[in-house]
Amino acid sequence: MLSMTGYGYAERLTDDFLLTVEVKSYNNRYLEIVHTLPNSLSRFEQEMDRLIKEVVSRGRVELSVRLKQINIDLNLHVDEGVLPQYRQAFERITRLVGSKQEPSLGDYLAAEGVVVSVRDTEVSRYEAPLMELLDQALLQFRESKEREGAATRDDLTRLARQLEEGLGVVASYAGTLEQKLKDNLITRFDEMLGSKGYDENRFMQEVAILLSKYSVNEEIVRLQTHIEALKSLLNVAEPVGKRLDFLSQEMNREINTIGSKSILVEINQQVVQMKDSLENIREQVRNIE
Repeated sequence: MLSMTGYGYAERLTDDFLLTVEVKSYNNRYLEIVHTLPNSLSRFEQEMDRLIKEVVSRGRVELSVRLKQINIDLNLHVDEGVLPQYRQAFERITRLVGSKQEPSLGDYLAAEGVVVSVRDTEVSRYEAPLMELLDQALLQFRESKEREGAATRDDLTRLARQLEEGLGVVASYAGTLEQKLKDNLITRFDEMLGSKGYDENRFMQEVAILLSKYSVNEEIVRLQTHIEALKSLLNVAEPVGKRLDFLSQEMNREINTIGSKSILVEINQQVVQMKDSLENIREQVRNIE
């Protein structure tokens, strides 16, 4: 079982550059990858996404890449062809404004296109170290997701056991509930008819209708099936978050139905406790990949 939250980091320092890769993720219904990286490295986005998808199936993944160049391979080029044009322009301006001031060296250096900087660094040189660092960061990332996922599985196992214990109590009172319904119906018939008596066949029909309406046996069976499915999914290696979420919805429906049908305090108390356990399960499931 994997958590949807995780973190991984790796860096490499050389004489020429410092390169860092950071990967972190949060809960999200689908897989979403967000990039923060220098424009010069954007050409590697597709390959980085492919590597991320090998270890993540769901969640918001934030990938941050930072590059700091220590020794900058920079060449300066003087455009000799543009210098005479600036010279002519400066001379024309001095004539127009009636000034005898000659242009300084700083005027030429500040003019656009006179001195052009050219970087000799080839971006492809960063591809290999970038992918290696991403692999290292993803390894840490995966391990952190597994650690948190294991803790979540242990807690879900505990909560599933609580659900099962509560359901066991409900099942033990199922027969009492049916008898209580019969007794209530007899009391109502006696109150309405008194010494006049009543038709036994009609009475049995009413009992059958009441039991079919308020019996919780079917809900108990379905809820037990859902709990068994929950425990089974907790030991599956593949992503199970969506299936667990669906199971939680189904269990919630059965517990609510039991609560709406019950007229016994003992069952209603267990329903409250089971709803509390299930709410904790649903909170945990939201963090499972």
